[in-house]
Amino acid sequence: MTSVRPDLRHVAVVPAYNEAATVGDVVRRIHADAPEWDVVVVDDGSTDSTADIAKAAGARVLRLPFNLGIGGAVQAGFTFAREHGYDVMAQVDGDGQHDPAELSKLVDYMRTHPELDVVCGSRFLLSGGDHRYPAPISRRTGIHIFAFLLSRFVRQPISDPTSGFRIYNRRAIRLFATDYPHDYPEVEAILMLHHHRLRMEEIPVRMYARGGGVSSISSGKSAYYMVKVLLALFVGLFRRRPLPEPGGSAPVAAETGF
Repeated sequence: MTSVRPDLRHVAVVPAYNEAATVGDVVRRIHADAPEWDVVVVDDGSTDSTADIAKAAGARVLRLPFNLGIGGAVQAGFTFAREHGYDVMAQVDGDGQHDPAELSKLVDYMRTHPELDVVCGSRFLLSGGDHRYPAPISRRTGIHIFAFLLSRFVRQPISDPTSGFRIYNRRAIRLFATDYPHDYPEVEAILMLHHHRLRMEEIPVRMYARGGGVSSISSGKSAYYMVKVLLALFVGLFRRRPLPEPGGSAPVAAETGF
């Protein structure tokens, strides 16, 4: 169970596209393991019963009129969190790969490191006999290439740049509600944090194989995905981006909520 501060408002955003097989269990597990968190499922134009199942499980559901892709769905969650005054937002996948019981680790780490704006769960930092994520070799290769490049771009070690299991403070919520990559966004989002001088660190967490449904990145698309993300990274190095808000340079300590 997460040890969140009762004076802060927390929301877990679950982007979901045709995740009827898993989304209900994800929502119920968040309620059970992290009851202090509100749960919002962003239904990204699903053609199955994702929205109905999520609502029946106790989530608030935002239904997008058509499929925007993972970036658009997650940005809708950031916009919701900003407009409803949440202090902390978690991103939790709707396919069952993320363990809501691990939210407590992310929250506790941010609380003890108030200089951070984002804490990311990494499936590749566990050691010894700990749980290992069963990633296909083609995907692991791509992830390690992205990690190698990003580590040099942002000048800090990055092990799991495609992880979508992250928590954000108010300053990061405000940034990404304004500007968020729309196509395979997690990798480029790390570069954005660096450009805006927001700080992120990774900590080890358990992750599992997809519980159902179909991944948007099939084995046949892995090479296409890798090339597209690499191009996005290099374009992102030179892209001008808006500030989170005019004059938005408040000290981190005033924005963390911790």
